[in-house]
Amino acid sequence: QKFPQWRFTVVEPSAPMLEVCRRKAEECGITTRCSFHEGYLDSLPCPEPFDAATALLVSQFILAPEARVAFFRGIADRLRPAGYLASADLAADTTSDAYQRLLDVWLRLMRKTGSPREQIEKLRSTYGREVAVLPPQQVSAIIASAGFERPTQFLQTVLIHAWFARKA
Repeated sequence: QKFPQWRFTVVEPSAPMLEVCRRKAEECGITTRCSFHEGYLDSLPCPEPFDAATALLVSQFILAPEARVAFFRGIADRLRPAGYLASADLAADTTSDAYQRLLDVWLRLMRKTGSPREQIEKLRSTYGREVAVLPPQQVSAIIASAGFERPTQFLQTVLIHAWFARKA
C-alpha cells in the first residue's frame, strides 16, 4: 500500500497455499496488482525482467546442491541487471553444539505454537535428510554461484537466516 506502483507475481506450486496468498492480497486491497501462478519457477512465463524476487523458506527443500544453484540461477535469469533477491532458509552447521541448542529452542517454539508432538520429534531426523539445512556460509556461496553478488545476511531468527543480494 505504501508503494502503489509496485506489481507482484506470486509463484507457488501448492493450490491451497496460492489461495491463502490470494486471500491475504484481497485483505490488503492489492489483488489487482498481483498475478498468481500455480506452478514452479521454470514454468513461469517471463515477458520482462523483474526488479526483485523473494524466496522465503523455499530452497531448503531442494536437496541436491546443483539443483539448488539452478533454482537461484532461474531467479537471477528473470531479474533485470542489478535486481535484488531476498532469500531466507533454515541454515546451520548441523555438526556444531550451537545447532543442537538452537534446534532445541526451535522445537520448543514449535510446541508453543501448537504443532503436534509427533511432528516436532520427526523434525529432528527430517532436517538434513528431507530438508537441506546447510551452514549459512554454504547457502550464501550457493546464492553467489548462481549469478548474484556476495549475499549480505540481514536476519537470523533461531534457525532461519535471511540474505539479500544483487544480481551480478
